[in-house]
Amino acid sequence: MDNISIIIRNKNEAEYIGFAIQSCIEFFDNPEIIVLNNNSRDDSMDVVQNFNNRTSIITKNIDNYRPGKSINAGVQLSSNDYVLVMSGHTQIINLNFQKIKDQLETYKAIFGKQIPVFRGKKITPSYIWSNFSDKVEANKFSEIENRYFLHNAFCFYKKEGLLESPMPEEYSGKEDRFWAKEIIDKGYSYLYDPNQVAYHFWTKNGATWKGIV
Repeated sequence: MDNISIIIRNKNEAEYIGFAIQSCIEFFDNPEIIVLNNNSRDDSMDVVQNFNNRTSIITKNIDNYRPGKSINAGVQLSSNDYVLVMSGHTQIINLNFQKIKDQLETYKAIFGKQIPVFRGKKITPSYIWSNFSDKVEANKFSEIENRYFLHNAFCFYKKEGLLESPMPEEYSGKEDRFWAKEIIDKGYSYLYDPNQVAYHFWTKNGATWKGIV
């Protein structure tokens, strides 16, 4: 059994959340999966329940949703030493968990490469997607956003690190960038590792995709 809890944020992700959970089951041995639901109105939570016989599933609905608030709630519910935060519309396609655990001895977070998929088609990585290069980089800085860049759609942490430095809860988005700045200010580091890879699927209301397609 892998010592990991996977926090998946869900809002009407019926089309893709099954892919997210299935990929977790394929890449980890009996992971604990925690689904934080943002008052979904589709049947995405029914999809989640389909996996109850495959691995440990915990669900919680978050009122007055904020991404940082949901992640912190998931950490409180988690029972393992390592945490993966991922979106309900991502799918893991390449992963070396032992390498990530080794890296987390040095870095506060490890986030992987995301490949954008628009209606089944991989698109040219422009705008935000151009941050996901093929170069390993500590404390990645985005020239596009003019700030430190970390992305919680596919990011690993130690639980103790998130308890010590929880996600900021006041923001409606980009909580990961604000957290990265706080970590740097505290004298810590995080790492971008493009060898850990996930698909990031387009959704109509996905914040990452706004203004791109």
